Amino acid sequence: MLRFEKIKLVLTGLCLIAVMAPGPAQSRATPPVTVSATIRVTELPRQGEQMYALIHQGGPFVSEKDGVVFGNRERMLPPFKRGYYREYTVPTPGVWHRGTRRIVCGGRPTTPDICYYTADHYASFRKIVP
Repeated sequence: MLRFEKIKLVLTGLCLIAVMAPGPAQSRATPPVTVSATIRVTELPRQGEQMYALIHQGGPFVSEKDGVVFGNRERMLPPFKRGYYREYTVPTPGVWHRGTRRIVCGGRPTTPDICYYTADHYASFRKIVP
């Protein structure tokens, strides 16, 4: 009888651990959306203004990565279904690679609902306003 009680106690403890343990949705807390700052189109670097205009014209784009889906893995932007956001390179003078500046737009490619600017490769974003 003593052995049965020990087994019962162990199983009860395991059940409590399983019930109280955070599930997949709980274990990864979603950070709050941190885009509160804005930037006017005229405040963007000259290359950013040009890219913003090209986005609304549908191109042509220099980088083959321009217009690819932005996954929002950092969860810095409001959550939407995959494919909603697209990213575009804002060229940096004197840099031979893509650099760290991007514009990320949500919605239709040539008529986006909203666009954001990042100068630090997705560490922070500012909403682009007219």
